[in-house]
Amino acid sequence: MKAMILAAGYGKRLAPLTDKTPKPLLEVGGQSLIQRNINHLINSGISEIIINVSHHANQVIKHVKETFPNIEILFSIEDKPLGTGGGILNALPMIGTKSFLLMNSDIFHEIDIKNLPQNVQAAHLVGVPNPDHNSKGDFNIKDNLIEVRDEDNALTWSGISVINPIIFKQNNFGYESFNIWDTILPNYINEGVVSGQESLDLWIDVGTLERLKLANSVYNENKDE
Repeated sequence: MKAMILAAGYGKRLAPLTDKTPKPLLEVGGQSLIQRNINHLINSGISEIIINVSHHANQVIKHVKETFPNIEILFSIEDKPLGTGGGILNALPMIGTKSFLLMNSDIFHEIDIKNLPQNVQAAHLVGVPNPDHNSKGDFNIKDNLIEVRDEDNALTWSGISVINPIIFKQNNFGYESFNIWDTILPNYINEGVVSGQESLDLWIDVGTLERLKLANSVYNENKDE
């Protein structure tokens, strides 16, 4: 299975750090977030990796190539960030036709990805218990399928999923930048073809300065145990 890491965003909520440093290169415990996530993929048996880049793209490419000189990693370059959907659509020639693992670059986690499904009809989402910053949640899981309620959603999308690229070929997009959660997935969720699972493993969305500090604090606590 191939994997794609989303690493093209501006990371505005992490300014001023991200004014000169791309979000994937911010460090937790002395290692960049993207380095941690690439290692997680490799340790889980995935070595075919695609990374989309845009904001400070050259820094990300240089860092990854120097850190993983013996791993063939492809880069999908975007003139401007295209969002999760546009980024995947732009990288489809590299992804191919088989289901692939999708991972955000800005998560600090220990989620077990070894047992994720290798093939999916549309998508398979990994959810985590709602953190304080997303108390209303994104979805629930019932009979292994994703369902979304107007309220009382118990799980937050972890930023890890398995996607069948066919869902992009079954839709016509008249715009470049879009988010798959708002545009593609709702229809497939309503059709009952998006599966899911819950993870209770360590997970922090490093999307703000406060949560970057939290991730480093958790890392230091775990290191000392």
